[in-house]
Amino acid sequence: MPAPILHLGATVLCSHAGQALPMSPFPRVLVSAQPVVTLASPYAIAGCALTGTPTPPCLTGQFVMGAARVLAGGAPVATLTGQSVCIPTGTPMLPVVAQMRVLAT
Repeated sequence: MPAPILHLGATVLCSHAGQALPMSPFPRVLVSAQPVVTLASPYAIAGCALTGTPTPPCLTGQFVMGAARVLAGGAPVATLTGQSVCIPTGTPMLPVVAQMRVLAT
């Protein structure tokens, strides 16, 4: 099923409302004038609501499933419906807003 490709300007949150930003988007492929994110790019998470609780907060995240047919630099691109995981909690990241013009399957 086609889904929007995630890019540097997409809003991605951890499950506890922390802001997730890609650490290394792929600069050679642009959508909406911003670099796309591939499965090879880890995310840095800031502002996880678990800070100050006995459970450690989300620090990083990684998409583990994305597009099957669209690659950038040999790696699948991350999509709005892709699966992800936060480290160390194991909860998913939640893409909230992405560009809607370019879809990938």
